[in-house]
Amino acid sequence: MSAPPPSFFARLGLAFAAFFRALGDADYAASLRDLRLPAPEPEPEPDTLREAPEEAALQLLAALQRKGRFLDFLEEDVSAFSDAEIGAAARVVHEGAKRAIDEIFEVAPIRSEEEGAEILLEADYDAQAVRVVGDVRGDPPFRGSLSHAGWRVLETHLPKLAEGHDARVIAPAEVEL
Repeated sequence: MSAPPPSFFARLGLAFAAFFRALGDADYAASLRDLRLPAPEPEPEPDTLREAPEEAALQLLAALQRKGRFLDFLEEDVSAFSDAEIGAAARVVHEGAKRAIDEIFEVAPIRSEEEGAEILLEADYDAQAVRVVGDVRGDPPFRGSLSHAGWRVLETHLPKLAEGHDARVIAPAEVEL
């Protein structure tokens, strides 16, 4: 007998944890990519991999903490709280995290159609921007229903870091006098 599926908040915490781990750990990101079904077609030899700037991920995490107390929420043991209490806390985290994301990124949907709309993917569709899921057989064109419009970052507005700034300090400890 298998365990019941995780709750919404357990999935939310898992998604955020996986997102930030994938940003900082290329091997973990590769293992996530390999879990996608169906298995992707063999890719040509990849270009030379480059390291992502760690400071950018740390700046994003700091902004999520500053605006929405994101880490405080994730690091809290919520097992003793009621669903209503967790929901109230999630609302505060959501509002703050949205403000942080809106300040740093300008995003837009990849597809303009409404979710649920029937769409046709021609043979030259952008496989990086559109993931085909379900019973995938043969070659495009594919006809299907849009289940998620996707997101693309149009602009990024990370603040410049002062020389000597320790980006690993996401939120300094506070001492009240």
